[in-house]
Amino acid sequence: MQIICIFNRIKRHDMKRAERSHVIVTGGAQGIGRIVTGQLIENGYNVSIFDIDGEAMEELKHVFNNKYCQYFVTDVSNEVSVKSCIRAAVKHFGPIYGLVNNAVCAIFKPMEELSLNEWNTALGTNLTGTFLCCKHAASNLKETHGSIVNMSSTRAFQSEPNTESYSASKGGINALTHAMAMSLGPNVRVNSISPGWIDVSAVRKKSNAIQEKISPEDHAQHPAGRVGNGLDIARMVLFLLNKENSFITGQNFVVDGGMTKKMIYI
Repeated sequence: MQIICIFNRIKRHDMKRAERSHVIVTGGAQGIGRIVTGQLIENGYNVSIFDIDGEAMEELKHVFNNKYCQYFVTDVSNEVSVKSCIRAAVKHFGPIYGLVNNAVCAIFKPMEELSLNEWNTALGTNLTGTFLCCKHAASNLKETHGSIVNMSSTRAFQSEPNTESYSASKGGINALTHAMAMSLGPNVRVNSISPGWIDVSAVRKKSNAIQEKISPEDHAQHPAGRVGNGLDIARMVLFLLNKENSFITGQNFVVDGGMTKKMIYI
């Protein structure tokens, strides 16, 4: 009798684990990606974290419940690395339901000083990495009628000086998003999020975690009355992954406290 009870508890645990849909989050060890990962776990998902920073990944293993989370050191700009990690993630957690393309490389420097290698590195991580992860997850996502969420930026629409590689890559993500929505629909939904100022300065590995000082003026310039935080983006990710929102695809959602709609004359 005791053996049967133990077996039933194990069986219920396995069923509960199987019921948790599988989501991959690239760049999931720090910043927005780390907060998205935490919210996904809290909301009943199994998460495979893809990140190139092994140090950040090791620290993260002491933060999240590893029963619902797996870690893969991944270079999203490298097709061999992406294929291998996706295969391993599927083997562990089963078919992919969601893919959050959040891995990012930001190089801000004068265009005349920006090397071709730096340009290619930024586009390789931000744009090519998004394409490669979608390409190799597509068959799984079709099977599960899943959802892709690509992380763009308000810099795809407006710029400060010396942001050419970053802005170009984010603009490319917006175009890639609506193109893939047409190619992968109706089985897979594809949308993007364009964050504005999102303060995740302290959500880093210990060696890089320094809380940025944000002034009352910084908050006040936003029509929403404050600078954003990682949860603002995570909530939008959860919304777009939700199967009940199946009529939304090919769209970009700006989450910036209203800044891109604010007219400023100086």
